[in-house]
Amino acid sequence: MTTICEDLRKAVLQAAIQGKLTQQLPEDGNAEALYKEIQKEKQRLIKEGKIKREKPLPEITEEEIPFDIPENWKWVHIGEIGNLVRGSGIKKDETTSTGYQCVRYGEIYTTYYHSFSNAKTYTSDAVYNKSKHITKGDLIFTLTGENKQDIAKTIAYLGDDSIAVGGDLAIWTNHLCDPRYLSFYMYSSFAIEQKRAVATGDIIVHISCDKVGRFIMPLPPLAEQKRIVAKVDELMAKVAELKRTEGDIKALYEVFPGDMKASLIQSAIQGRLTEQFPEDGNAEDLYNEIQTEKAKLIKEGKLKKEKPLPEITEDEIPFDIPENWKWIKFGDVVNIVSARRVHQSDWKSSGIPFYRAREIAQLAINGHVDNDLFISKELYSKFSVSGVPQPGDLMVTAVGTLGKTYIVQPSDVFYYKDASVICLENRFGMDSQYLKYIMESDMLWQQITSNSAGTTVATLTMERMIKYVIPLPPLAEQKRIVEKLDQLLPLCDAINAEIAGGERA
Repeated sequence: MTTICEDLRKAVLQAAIQGKLTQQLPEDGNAEALYKEIQKEKQRLIKEGKIKREKPLPEITEEEIPFDIPENWKWVHIGEIGNLVRGSGIKKDETTSTGYQCVRYGEIYTTYYHSFSNAKTYTSDAVYNKSKHITKGDLIFTLTGENKQDIAKTIAYLGDDSIAVGGDLAIWTNHLCDPRYLSFYMYSSFAIEQKRAVATGDIIVHISCDKVGRFIMPLPPLAEQKRIVAKVDELMAKVAELKRTEGDIKALYEVFPGDMKASLIQSAIQGRLTEQFPEDGNAEDLYNEIQTEKAKLIKEGKLKKEKPLPEITEDEIPFDIPENWKWIKFGDVVNIVSARRVHQSDWKSSGIPFYRAREIAQLAINGHVDNDLFISKELYSKFSVSGVPQPGDLMVTAVGTLGKTYIVQPSDVFYYKDASVICLENRFGMDSQYLKYIMESDMLWQQITSNSAGTTVATLTMERMIKYVIPLPPLAEQKRIVEKLDQLLPLCDAINAEIAGGERA
């Protein structure tokens, strides 16, 4: 239960910084205006000698941006919206039981969580006066730690008194943002990835203010920052209650907003919910094995030879994936086919079930269907020569509600309507449930909706399906991803419609 709760906390924070926990309201204005106000405030403080002028940070490139954010948000460097400096050295023998408040590394690393209002340690007048200080709304973060994930542990200071700051800590002077939103960002999976990338050391890990200042982050308007903080507090309180009650799984059904499922699936297919193990090997090996098997089946006449798929371009890659994964086209790892034509005159009132898109959608959603269309056993036997759905194949709706996906079960015997349904023949050992989660991801949904065609209804074609870009993990990690999502997604079944309106991005 503790592991589940920790996973849920991570998912909440990642969803928060992607704008998936809150609505974007016109009256909030936009982050560009807030950014300009922050720059004015920085110039004022520089002019007054309260902070030092810093070198301009480079422009944020398209390649650096890992996910979409709302239109009225802005990607910024941390160093652009605050000032980061190292704290002063306050020795243990310089602390006292009374006097001026101070905060040292050990308290931040082991005691505080996301914020604090009063320090637990004091120091003398002389030490306080020679030290650097934080005031209300500033943040502090650790510059050393035991591992790269916990480095730069960040705490927002919400108290009224000025507090002296000790060594191995950095002061993050906050300019006009909600300090707790900034601390939530620093605990998000995206920020942790940036920490891991730049922190150095083995036994003791180090990071510098300059490196943290180069982190990129999504900046919402201030009003939405405050709504995000309120929503995260609400959700974290419910997760904490779940941890205390241990085992009251049903309570989880009221915890999450509608987009949480999408956020979990998206995190999973980006490699953020599972560890990458050296013993898994790499996806390149799996890809080569699949291509060898495809060539064998083509040579044996069991598979048609297709035109080579075009190389994947940089523009097609929507986000970074782990080093041992590989970007591929859907047609690289499954055989994508449709059915032979079944005329309406061949429909029967009994026999072998015949499914259109609506029946496949019902199967995908409910796991069962009340079907009233059939074909004869003789016709089914005739079609079996050229192929019928096999266990582990995926049936995908290609008209109406696009992309609803059903995994064929061992007990299933049915045929399906051509053009209305596409079959992904899973002949090469991919994990079927992983492929289903790919089909349910925002990443694939965006590809489908960006190039669907049709007049009165949208359509999904085999030609397009073959070319969709997807991430390929090693098979062992595919299975871990499925296990993790199977564990977490049922906890999100009840949708909180007040957040995000229940619509997919």
